[in-house]
Amino acid sequence: MSVPVRVAAPTALVLALLLALSACSATRTTGEGGADRRPATARHPVAGKADTASGVVLRAERTTPTDIDLRWQGGGSGASGHVLEFATEESGPYTVLQYLPPSVTNYRHPDLMPNTTFFYRLRAFGGPVSEPVSVTLPKGELTAADEDSSHDWLPARKNPKRTVPGRPLRSTGAGAPTGLKAAVKHANGILFTWTDHASDEAGFLLEARTRTRSAYEPVVVLDPDVNSTGLITLPTEKEASYRVRAFTYGERSNVVRLTTGESTGP
Repeated sequence: MSVPVRVAAPTALVLALLLALSACSATRTTGEGGADRRPATARHPVAGKADTASGVVLRAERTTPTDIDLRWQGGGSGASGHVLEFATEESGPYTVLQYLPPSVTNYRHPDLMPNTTFFYRLRAFGGPVSEPVSVTLPKGELTAADEDSSHDWLPARKNPKRTVPGRPLRSTGAGAPTGLKAAVKHANGILFTWTDHASDEAGFLLEARTRTRSAYEPVVVLDPDVNSTGLITLPTEKEASYRVRAFTYGERSNVVRLTTGESTGP
């Protein structure tokens, strides 16, 4: 089960509610150490073609009446990852499903509304990253005292003292965040701060590499000019390496459309 890129929440309970209220839940069909769970005998509609402008080929397949699998290839080696988006009208508005590292080239969008047409597209993103920091959290979970204590450190903030005159990210090697620090707040809470050097970022990504992963994956997406955010961690993030990326968006893929069938549920 993959977890959508998230924002910091005041408590673990609020985080769970935010995730539950995401526009649609999603499960990657494959992942590091995972297996493709697409039914081997499924024969359902497939959509997708190459976009010669971007070079990314996005395809969609309806693996059950209300589950859609997305797969892509191409796009060059310079991208730091892709943003997968969906809409119910080709002109939008599009909603972000997830920010994905370049190693991920497939995604499952499950339990969709029946008899509904969905449109999908990918946007590349890229940008320089900070030096990483390693964090080991205390054992155990949130205590009652943690739940009742002030969490004023959690919201993302823009501190002018940690902003310097920036340079465009498209300049080679320019704009990487510096001075990333991680302060452990409790058994499931970390405060991250850094200095912003970019002048034209679309935002920042807090990325994590856990002990079970060989690559960094986005975990929090932040607005431009932000240089501080808290994180309520997942169980797999008790021991992890973190870094911050200042990013801009790149080329878009082709748009694919696919219509779900009748629901087979009760």
